[in-house]
Amino acid sequence: MMIAETLRKMLGERQPLFIGEDTASKAAVIIPLVQVEGEWRVLFEVRSHKMRNQPGDISFPGGKLEKSDESPLSAALRETGEELGIDPAEIEVIGRLSPYVVSPSFVLYPFVAVLDYGRIREYNRQEVEEIFTVPLKWLLEYEPYCHYVPVEPKPEPDFPFHKIMNGVRYRWRSRVLEEWFFEYEGYTIWGMTARVLKYFLDLARKADLGGA
Repeated sequence: MMIAETLRKMLGERQPLFIGEDTASKAAVIIPLVQVEGEWRVLFEVRSHKMRNQPGDISFPGGKLEKSDESPLSAALRETGEELGIDPAEIEVIGRLSPYVVSPSFVLYPFVAVLDYGRIREYNRQEVEEIFTVPLKWLLEYEPYCHYVPVEPKPEPDFPFHKIMNGVRYRWRSRVLEEWFFEYEGYTIWGMTARVLKYFLDLARKADLGGA
């Protein structure tokens, strides 16, 4: 009986959102909503061509969680402030989206916030090549297109096939990645940014944000 009570107490405490979250690499981003000439728009960054990872890709402001960050939100605010040259205290957080489990070893935490576009005067040129905005109304009406990427598991040579049923004839489960694309005035938004953007827009449509 003591075992059951101990387990009940343990399972009643806060647990990670998914198995592996504690050890996964984590990043957080903000979907920035800004007003330009009275129109609501979504702000994007073009990553600096000097960046080692994904140079030139389009992304939301944000980055990896550091040990000093208290939470994914604090990391998103810190990174956004550093990249766009604004005070994190001036960022009005509206809410959060569900975490995006990119892989068992990487998870992305997205948040939605309102920024004062006029405050963005000098962004970090070491990380950001340029910024641009897309009308929210246009995004809500746009139909992104999708390409599919098959992913096949490939065990390493020393995998212990002799310990599993069917050995080398074991049938691994393959999967297909959906890669969404948004095209706007010469900019191509794809990858994790497109996946998070699509999820946000789908929620916004259900809330009839387009008619607000």
